[in-house]
Amino acid sequence: MADISLTASMRSNLLSLQNTQSLMDMTQERLSTGKKVNSAIDNPSSYYTAQSLTNRAGDLEALLDSMGQAVQTIKAANEGIESITSFVEQAKAIANSARDTAVVEEVASNEMAGQATGTFMAKNTEISVKIGDKTYSYKVDAQIDYAGAGAVTHLTTLVGKLNEAGGDVAGSLKKALEAANLTFAVDGKSIVLKAANTAKDVEKTVVSVSGGGLEMSGTINPNARDTYVEQFNSILTQIDQLASDASYKGVNLLKGEDLKVVFNEDRSSFLEVEGDHADAGSLGLKEVVAGAWNENDDLDGAITAIDGAINQLRDMATKFGNNYSIVETRQEFTENLINVLEEGADDLTLADMNEESANMLALQTRQQLATNSLSLASQAAQSVLSLF
Repeated sequence: MADISLTASMRSNLLSLQNTQSLMDMTQERLSTGKKVNSAIDNPSSYYTAQSLTNRAGDLEALLDSMGQAVQTIKAANEGIESITSFVEQAKAIANSARDTAVVEEVASNEMAGQATGTFMAKNTEISVKIGDKTYSYKVDAQIDYAGAGAVTHLTTLVGKLNEAGGDVAGSLKKALEAANLTFAVDGKSIVLKAANTAKDVEKTVVSVSGGGLEMSGTINPNARDTYVEQFNSILTQIDQLASDASYKGVNLLKGEDLKVVFNEDRSSFLEVEGDHADAGSLGLKEVVAGAWNENDDLDGAITAIDGAINQLRDMATKFGNNYSIVETRQEFTENLINVLEEGADDLTLADMNEESANMLALQTRQQLATNSLSLASQAAQSVLSLF
């Protein structure tokens, strides 16, 4: 197709009109997108720099979600620790209640034992022990004297003889005591009866001892604390179950599982949250068998173990609390950094809407003027028609 010839003025005005239209198209794009750089053609340096900043912000945005989930995992563990601590404190209250429950209820002291000198018991003095409705007798085979500070020593000697009683002794006192789960013991300056630390199932029994200046009476109930033992063991079961339930999205910090929290896009910045074991066994709390708390020393040992468990849980709470603060701080920093990156990208690519609006108005005016100029330029060519 042959080129259409245009006059120089018409071609000049046409080019001006085309340039104006091109500028209008670019301005309209900026107004519609809000960006002055929409592709690498507009400004390669600004476009690729802004894209890099935007990509990093997107990567950090994904990590931000991961940090949020890590915070929730640590919170789940902390909630578990608080609840387990409440259970352990409840277990301590149960143990203290058991401690306040007497296995042997007696106030059986010998007044003579507190005197400075004297004969506590003469040779062949008969001691009678009544256990329930049965009475057993024993004759001391040696005279026991004491003087001053030696009174407790003499009492201890007598207790040893009573505990060794047997053989041809009338009534077999030793066997009777063993059958009743009892022993003689020295408590201060008194002789007392104690329930032996065995698993024997002994009924609540009224016991009295008399003879040779010794007067004792009381109630033996070795099973008095077993109710508390059952309650204590039930609490331990709840602790184990709660420790197993304190998981979040498959991670349980209270079962020794670890959690890695990544803070940057190349994974070079991270935090290893080490898990811990918060089940009863790991806290040093063992299941108690029936009769094991009959001895106060054993019960005191259990209370000491409970105090140790509470301290251990407090240490866990401190450790997890510190990790929680670290992750929250990094989470806040990442949020702020994302904003900085996005603002930097916007500075490189966003258009000034006021400026672009003014440009559009100016281009529209220029377009109208160019159209009018093109119309005037075409009048010279139209004058040729008047020759025909």
